[in-house]
Amino acid sequence: MFQRMIISLIRIIANTFFRRIDVVGIENVPADGPVIFAGNHPNALMDGFLLIAKCGRWPLHFMANAKLWEYRLLAPVLDAIGAVAVCRREEHAGEVDNSQAFEKLYEVIESGNCMGIFPEGISHAESQLIKLKTGTARIALSVTARGKAKVKIIPCGLNYINRHRFRSQVLIEFGEPIVIDDQWVREYNQDEQGTVRKLTAHLAEALTNVTLNAPDWRTLRFIQTARRLYKPASADLRPGEYIELNRRFVDGYLQAADDPEMLAFRDELENYQARLDMLGLKDFQLRQPVTLGRAFRKVMVRSLTMLALLPLAIPGALLHLPVGWIAATVGERFSYEMDDIATLKVFSTILLLPLLYTIIAIFVGVNFGFWWALIAAIALMVSSFASVRLIEAEVSLLVSMLSVLRLTRLGSEIDDLRATRAMLVRKIRALTNRLADPDLPRLFTDKDFSQT
Repeated sequence: MFQRMIISLIRIIANTFFRRIDVVGIENVPADGPVIFAGNHPNALMDGFLLIAKCGRWPLHFMANAKLWEYRLLAPVLDAIGAVAVCRREEHAGEVDNSQAFEKLYEVIESGNCMGIFPEGISHAESQLIKLKTGTARIALSVTARGKAKVKIIPCGLNYINRHRFRSQVLIEFGEPIVIDDQWVREYNQDEQGTVRKLTAHLAEALTNVTLNAPDWRTLRFIQTARRLYKPASADLRPGEYIELNRRFVDGYLQAADDPEMLAFRDELENYQARLDMLGLKDFQLRQPVTLGRAFRKVMVRSLTMLALLPLAIPGALLHLPVGWIAATVGERFSYEMDDIATLKVFSTILLLPLLYTIIAIFVGVNFGFWWALIAAIALMVSSFASVRLIEAEVSLLVSMLSVLRLTRLGSEIDDLRATRAMLVRKIRALTNRLADPDLPRLFTDKDFSQT
């Protein structure tokens, strides 16, 4: 019972913290049989929460750092989701005995259940995958070699947009299964170390295919801006196509990074982006002229949305603002690494909200009775949802008003930026036509590019 409550809570947390979660490749996840979900690891415990919420299989056990069990409030949650404690050699002087942990892993997998592992070993804030540990490959091969189960490894790409920001977006991509078949077992029995390294390299390639990787964040930002300029505004991409387009741009840039025309284009594009940053504008705001009438209608619609939500949201906003402030403060000030900020925010909220609701329910129950306490608890949850939507509406309204002000007051500067943008669009499309792999199917037609 407690386990199901924890899992339901994790799903609620994931769907609340992120405004949008897109899932691609869920058809690659087998409906039954032993599976190892192997994912990249950019966002600490939030990565595990997302896999639990969206992988489509349950129970899903995880390998986790044994040090996490030292936190008394966290330990019951880890036990409830079936996490297996593993000691990291880097954190202990001398040899580490993980034999009991691995026996537990074998038991989980051989019983036909699923295991979640992050082969990079640690959560990190790099712009690309770091070198994979060999543990995932070793577990998959050794379990299958025991003859009780045939393991499938599912590469999982977790691609975040503003990963630490509340109500941001994430895309999860499940790649094609890596089946540990008889051929893999024969090679493993003949050359254990060599086969483990070979499977780890194969897994690294599969993970690269479901994640975005660039040498540094500056290069990744350049590539994403170039991709936005290239994509026709009239074309709608499914999540999988969106990620595929990003990967093609990464691969194309890395292969042509020394091309003189590419170098000149990058300088021009980064100068354009710097001008946008200085004026507080976004590229999409320059796609077409904004008339005052159209801008006024947009502001009015968002204002009416705010007014409709306001009566429901006020109680929740007043109660949750202190919780949000404390969670944000904890996340920013007490995180040791950039990648655990979102995790600390979430756990602070998990601890504070039930405490707040319980105190209010007890107060109402003591003074007015049980049924009024139940009504108060339900009303708080409804108000909480409305307050989240109200905050989103407020942010949208503020952005709209600031954008209208800038676009209507900057005049000649906006006209010059639009001309620069049009020139960059022509250049990136010409570069893409020259450098693109002719064997790859095109994502856009000539008709897409011809529409304004």
